Amino acid sequence: MVFTPSLQPGRSDSFRDLLETSYEKRSLVHLSAGSQVPLLKRNVWLVVRGMVKLTAISIQGDELLLGLAGPNEPFGDPLTNVEAYAATTLVDTDLLCVSCEEIQRSPHLAMGLLQGMAARYRQSEALLALLGLRRIEDRVRGFLELLANDYGQPCEQGLRLQIKLTHQELASTLSTTRVTVTRILGALRDEGWLQIDSQRRLVVSHLPHQRNPHR
Repeated sequence: MVFTPSLQPGRSDSFRDLLETSYEKRSLVHLSAGSQVPLLKRNVWLVVRGMVKLTAISIQGDELLLGLAGPNEPFGDPLTNVEAYAATTLVDTDLLCVSCEEIQRSPHLAMGLLQGMAARYRQSEALLALLGLRRIEDRVRGFLELLANDYGQPCEQGLRLQIKLTHQELASTLSTTRVTVTRILGALRDEGWLQIDSQRRLVVSHLPHQRNPHR
């Protein structure tokens, strides 16, 4: 295995409980897959359910994948200095919008946000480490392992990815070409490490240290 990220077991469950109990009277914002999330000044978005893709546009006009925000993870304008920053839902997603003032008044919310930001920070470090690998195959395999361990759902064959990223998005993330990504994904399927289920979802197989990835 190329790379295995680590999580702190149980941390997400307590934060999810906090969101459900402390903010149960507040309406969540439900967005369907493919929706743009408005980025508001001095407001942080929290993913309650679903997945959000965080991107930027390069000076050449290419879309760059900066990372993903899953359940219990924050994103928003106060957390970035990247210009042309955008957030798009990858699946039907429920979000909670929290102002910076609310975060300052609630130590429990601030601690939960800190834990979510730590997960995002680890993800960013992992992506940087992957980009340092010389072999593109290792980058693709490592990135799929990262997604599977962080966001995959256990199934008989391994860990199923509920999110869909295009070959071009994978290529932009890993500094390669779409043609190369397509070729490598085909090779990974041929060796049985990667499968596609009946719903056209990717399934990563044979991870040596599979664990419960629920957040």
